[in-house]
Amino acid sequence: MQCRVDVAAVIGSAVPAGLRARGQRVCWVVLLNGEPRGAAFASRDEAEECRAAWLAQLNAGLEGHLH
Repeated sequence: MQCRVDVAAVIGSAVPAGLRARGQRVCWVVLLNGEPRGAAFASRDEAEECRAAWLAQLNAGLEGHLH
């Protein structure tokens, strides 16, 4: 089974209240097969780091199934 991991931008009222209270008008979320995973990130770099961690974890799981 192949999983897709993406980063999506969230804007306006869809930004969580805590981030909006700090002045954030945009945030980023990690999507696994189109479903949000984890918290919203204040920067795209943070979201990309999380995406990389998801990919590493998924790849490690795949390698475990191949051996």
